[in-house]
Amino acid sequence: MNWNMVFYLRHIIKISALILGAVFLINNTVAQETIDPALQVLINGPQRAEKNRVRDIYRHPAEVLTFFGITPKSAVVEIWPGGAGYWTEILAPYLKDEGIYIAANGEDKGPESEAAKDNATLRAKIESDPKNYAKVQITTFKSDQYPIAPEGSADFVITFRNIHNWMASGETEGAYKAFFKALKPGGILGVEEHRGNIDQPQDPLAKSGYVRQDVAIAFAEAAGFKFVGSSEINANSKDTKDYAVGVWALPPTYRLKDVDHDKYAAIGESDRFILKFVKPTQ
Repeated sequence: MNWNMVFYLRHIIKISALILGAVFLINNTVAQETIDPALQVLINGPQRAEKNRVRDIYRHPAEVLTFFGITPKSAVVEIWPGGAGYWTEILAPYLKDEGIYIAANGEDKGPESEAAKDNATLRAKIESDPKNYAKVQITTFKSDQYPIAPEGSADFVITFRNIHNWMASGETEGAYKAFFKALKPGGILGVEEHRGNIDQPQDPLAKSGYVRQDVAIAFAEAAGFKFVGSSEINANSKDTKDYAVGVWALPPTYRLKDVDHDKYAAIGESDRFILKFVKPTQ
């Protein structure tokens, strides 16, 4: 046996292990530094409702906002924050000093409409905490019928699990026109949606709530956006996407109520893609 060779190989293995360990440490450090500590403080903050906070295990707010590239100085338009204001509770205080947060909620069609109820709930949230929400701006989103922000003023337009709604109402083209108009050249469109199976035809009305990722990319590109990239942070391989009542069988909706509740709870929230687009500068 060549003992010199043995010692040499042991030395190489030891050095390689040290290098791999250092790379692992560096990568972890970089990953931790990528998320703004001030953002994480607000995600953990007391201003958040518990019903929103418990969903963080599925929605990963710090990672999503970091992927989009939002900073405290950004001008951000959120499409349809609804009444719960999941992202409002994080973004409004994050942007209040140096940035802008615009909540572009649905068109009020009378006191009994869903949009009217959402608007009332969101306004009550804003009025209850002026320290965090006093600078929130509210606009109306309905396809491209209203300006969601002054033309060319937004750094970011973000929307979460809404494409299927616009497909159902025939408003997809108008929606993306509104986003494109509101964004500055170089501005970012951030989109999340329930991911449909790529090997199945896309229902043009998206009645199940699922949208194929390639279809979502095509909508944005048709409006003039350029695809930047995607994130798998909210992927869920347990989601079989074959439920009789669509994605709403899963939490947090549980449309079937007690029927197979434990089964759907074990699956968790839907499999989702997150996409990032840019408005060209020329």
